[in-house]
Amino acid sequence: MAKKGVRKHQKRLSAPKHWMLSKVGGIWATKPSQGPHKLRECMPLNVLLRNKLKLALTGREAKMIVCSKDGNIAIDGKIRKDPKFPVGFMDVVAITKTKSFYRVLYDSKGKFGLCKIGQNESEYKLCKVKARAMGPKGIPYIVTHDGRTIRFPHPEIKANDTVQVNLRNGEIQDFIKLELGCHVLIKGGNNIGRYATLEKIEKHEGSYSIVYCKDPNGVEFSTRMDNLFVIGKSKPLIGLMKNHNRLNILEEMQIKNKRLVRTEEENVQVEDDE
Repeated sequence: MAKKGVRKHQKRLSAPKHWMLSKVGGIWATKPSQGPHKLRECMPLNVLLRNKLKLALTGREAKMIVCSKDGNIAIDGKIRKDPKFPVGFMDVVAITKTKSFYRVLYDSKGKFGLCKIGQNESEYKLCKVKARAMGPKGIPYIVTHDGRTIRFPHPEIKANDTVQVNLRNGEIQDFIKLELGCHVLIKGGNNIGRYATLEKIEKHEGSYSIVYCKDPNGVEFSTRMDNLFVIGKSKPLIGLMKNHNRLNILEEMQIKNKRLVRTEEENVQVEDDE
């Protein structure tokens, strides 16, 4: 009997919720190809173009944009023509014809968001160091969160630090140590997407290390060290979105009421014009 192997299909109901797919849009969803990100921590390129950037109305239109001979979409400085290519956290998406650049980040509700950046910022990327090891013939190297293997890193670069990688040549421009007072983004857990400052580190042998952070509103929270992503020493090295801060119930109600009042005013104005 032949082996079943890896499933090549993805149903819409079992797709990650941060893709924001509607339940009535069909049965199937695009399953990402194997690449630099995990299956549950990425988004296929055609879903990104259709649902996030709104450059296509259907999956077929998104496929035509990606598979064009001209090479319309570049991820981290490389032209990609696979509509299922996985796009994940901190990736730089470039649209060559419009010369617009975006960085993929999480918002405070754990959903993927696109932060528009300039051309200068699109030339580098921040990568978290997952491990540091010694290769054959005594060559040191580091492994980053997006699957990069970089040889001969700086001796002070350790695991959980962040390196600034030049996307043109793949070399390390700078690095940021994980230390007290640095600026971080949370990339997992219940506090995913929050922007904060590192306040305290508690190391527990044989278990997870716990870190305590404080957001710009002065709210303190804790999470695992694995969920941290360092983005700067005195200030962030990348542009951030507006919705990285988590609001309380009263603030969310105020925003919701303002939105309802605005829509009612617009409806009244349309009726008057008619």
